[in-house]
Amino acid sequence: MSALHHRRRRRPELNLVPLIDVLVMLVFFAFVTMQFRVKPVPTLNVRLPAIETAGKNEFAGAVTIGIAQDGALSFNGKAATDEQLIALLAQVRDLDKDIPVLIRADESTPLKKLTFVMDACRKAGLNKFSLQSR
Repeated sequence: MSALHHRRRRRPELNLVPLIDVLVMLVFFAFVTMQFRVKPVPTLNVRLPAIETAGKNEFAGAVTIGIAQDGALSFNGKAATDEQLIALLAQVRDLDKDIPVLIRADESTPLKKLTFVMDACRKAGLNKFSLQSR
């Protein structure tokens, strides 16, 4: 009977450990290469100014224009209206068109007033103006 003795066949097994390792690597690869798309956040179309130098607040000119928080103007420390400022800038241009102008505006000054002062300087031909910062 030994010649006819049948060996019991082992039931085939599936080795799961290598399969799990491969599956984990595939999932990891998928997460690494996946591009997550986030809904775009609405932004304002604002072009920020480029500043080449963040220089010191040194000023060698004789013209200083101050703009208070409420929009009140001063020219070299004396109160001035919009029309007076335009006339004073024209007088400065007649003396020296290359004189630098320093604009000292409060951080909460209305942008409309600041742009008015800058525009007034340009219209008067005084293109060497700068804004003072902290």
